[in-house]
Amino acid sequence: MNRRLPAKAVLPRAATHLTLVLGVLVFAFPFYWLVVMATSSTSDIYTSPPRLIPGDQFFTNFLQVIEGTQFGTAFINSLWLTALTTVLQLFLAALAGYVFAKRQFPGRDKLFALLLVTLVLPTGVSLIPSYQIYSTLGWLNTFLPLIIPNAVTAFCVFWMRQAAINAVPDEVIDAAALDGAGFFRTFWSVVLPTLRPSLVALGIFQAMWTWNDYLWPLLVLGTPETYTLPIAIQQLKGNYGLLDYSVVMAGTLVATIPLIILFLFLRRTILANVSGGAVKG
Repeated sequence: MNRRLPAKAVLPRAATHLTLVLGVLVFAFPFYWLVVMATSSTSDIYTSPPRLIPGDQFFTNFLQVIEGTQFGTAFINSLWLTALTTVLQLFLAALAGYVFAKRQFPGRDKLFALLLVTLVLPTGVSLIPSYQIYSTLGWLNTFLPLIIPNAVTAFCVFWMRQAAINAVPDEVIDAAALDGAGFFRTFWSVVLPTLRPSLVALGIFQAMWTWNDYLWPLLVLGTPETYTLPIAIQQLKGNYGLLDYSVVMAGTLVATIPLIILFLFLRRTILANVSGGAVKG
């Protein structure tokens, strides 16, 4: 037997759904417009009224991307750098977060407070000192300045500390100690499996940040063989005189696809972790 909802219940529900639909359209339209520009010619982009239907020029545009940049090399550089730095970040952040959350040592709270202070410092404050340090070490035009400072970050440690506080019971750690497990055995066999949902969610965010990072790689990388994807795509501006938006957008679309695939593959874990309040104060 079907029951019709009263008008007082229907209107708020309809308003909620309408708001959600409008929100999805607002956030999805830039990506749709990226697809339209990447599959059109530059002349089509400048037509008035603008063309809102994807064209058939994608392969032509992407061929110009390959001819104008070392796109394949940049793609591989971004791929392995993102994978390596993300794995390092997750492992070291989980280790540090576990120590700050569950281990007692002198000055722990003060050290963690100092770590949190670094979160409020603007990124630009450390650019020049960091550049001078890596220049003195002779690391410029290598991948070391992209790997070493990103191996562990204050935000990742904070995230994993909060996750460890809420997800790892003290009783489980005590039981592991009674069974004879040492520090690293407890961390590897007990703590890491418990923190897996938080690690997946954090890994997605950090992978996106590393994949899209532009300013710091631009400062420390100087040859096309070391370029990452954002820098390689930016080089298209110098190869075509006037900016060819269709070519640039074709390269940008291809660079975006790996992140979309990664998100679709892990979306359930991410949404469950974030909506469930994995990181609580």
